[in-house]
Amino acid sequence: MKTYSTREVAKHLGLHFTTFHRYIAAKKIPLPPLTRIGGVKVRLWSEKDIEQVRKLLPRIQNGRKTRYQKGKKRTKRTQP
Repeated sequence: MKTYSTREVAKHLGLHFTTFHRYIAAKKIPLPPLTRIGGVKVRLWSEKDIEQVRKLLPRIQNGRKTRYQKGKKRTKRTQP
């Protein structure tokens, strides 16, 4: 079974590593367990983990607002 690093998974999913890391920090993506390799703890992603994340990606809101969403939140100013 082939395993991948977090950076490889982000590239495989078509995301920038920083974006992928932000999703992880916000707990929007479930993490695989830590594995100790040569005294270093790393996260190794399996094909199953990658497919699970691929299914979750369309549901993740990235927090970016379009101009139409920004316009809905604006309130009208009344002139005195």
